[in-house]
Amino acid sequence: MTHTWPALPDGSRLALREILIHGVLSRAEIARSLGLSRASLTRAMRLLVAHGMVVEVGTDVRGATGRPSELLQVSSGAWEFLGVKLTKDRLYAAVTDLGGRILALHEEVMTSTVPEDVAAQITAVTAQLRQAHPALCAMGVSLPGDVLVRSGEPIVAASVFLGWADVPFARMVSERTGLATFTANDVHALTAKEHWFGAGAGRESMALVTVGEGVGLGLIANGQVSTGQNGRLGRIGHLPVLGGGPDCGLGHRGCASSFLPSPVIVRNSGHVGATYDEVVELARDGDAPALAAFVDAGRALGVVLASVVHVTDPSAIVLTGDGLPVYDIARSAVDDALRGALEPNTDALTIEVQPFEFSEWARAGAVLAIRGLLQE
Repeated sequence: MTHTWPALPDGSRLALREILIHGVLSRAEIARSLGLSRASLTRAMRLLVAHGMVVEVGTDVRGATGRPSELLQVSSGAWEFLGVKLTKDRLYAAVTDLGGRILALHEEVMTSTVPEDVAAQITAVTAQLRQAHPALCAMGVSLPGDVLVRSGEPIVAASVFLGWADVPFARMVSERTGLATFTANDVHALTAKEHWFGAGAGRESMALVTVGEGVGLGLIANGQVSTGQNGRLGRIGHLPVLGGGPDCGLGHRGCASSFLPSPVIVRNSGHVGATYDEVVELARDGDAPALAAFVDAGRALGVVLASVVHVTDPSAIVLTGDGLPVYDIARSAVDDALRGALEPNTDALTIEVQPFEFSEWARAGAVLAIRGLLQE
C-alpha cells in the first residue's frame, strides 16, 4: 500500500517549508515571515497538524508584543522518505523522516548499470526497507550526470559514469515502486540538502564544491538551487587553474582535472598501482613525490575556490567529497593560491568543510523528495 502525500495549499506548503528550514518556530514568526493573517495561518497550520506533519511543542514569548505564541516543529513517524545515491558500481540508500533525520541506511553493489536493471534493484531495496518503514511516501535518486526537465518530466540526459543517455529514470522507478520519484544530479541534490539541513541552512546564497573522482560545483542563488539551462551547471573540472602541467586526458594542460581528482593525484605521484588512500598515507609520511602531487592539487583547489568566489559571490562555500585529504595535507598551498587569486578582494570568506559520507549523499536524495513534494 502506498502512503500518499496530500496536495497542500500554498499557505500550508510554505509554512511547512519555514519550519523545516528554521526548526522550532512560533505561529507569530511564521505569520510574519510569510505575510499571512492570523486566520490564514490558523487554516494552514490546522491542515499540517491534521496530516501529522507538524506538532505543537509548547508556548514561548517571542517578538515585540510580549504575547505567548504556540511553538511548532516538524513531526516524525507519519511521513518517511527514501533517498538513493548511485555511483558507477554501488547503490547507497537512506530512509529519513520529514525533518531529514536518518532512520535507516543500506548499501550494496550495483549488479548492472543498465537503466532497467538499476530500476529493478532500487525496487528490491525499496521493498526491503518498506518492511520496517511502511510510511515511505516518496523517493529521490541522485546520480552523476545531467538531469533536465523535458515536457514536465525529469530526464537523465547524459551520465558518463553510468553510460546513460535520455533515460526517463524517475518514471521507470515510480512505475515499479508506486512511489513519487524525483531525480537530480548528485552534486545539485547535495547542495539542496546542505541548503535546508546543513551548513547553508537559511542562506540566500551558497556554493558547494566537491572533490574526489571529479570536481563539482553546486550553487544556491537567491534562495534557490541553480542547475543551469541544460542541467550542467557546475562543470568546473576543466577550469584552467595552473599554467602547464600534465594533460587531463582531454587535451587540456593546467585545468583542474590535470591536478585535483583523486585518480589524477595517484598518477601524478608516480606510485603506479597504488590506491588513493595509500598515496594519502605516503604524503602524510613525507614521501616527496606524493606530497608534491598533493601540493599541486592544493594549488589547483585554491584557484578553483577563488574562481567560484569571483563568479558567484556566495555567502559561504561548503567543501566536501572523498578527496578532502587535499585540503588537509596541502592546506597552506590551498590558502596561498586562494589568497593570491582573490587579491585585491579582501572580504572575509567562509569555508565550511563537511566530512565526507556516502550516507549524506543518500540522505540528499531523501531531501530531494521532500523538496519535490513541496514544489521547490
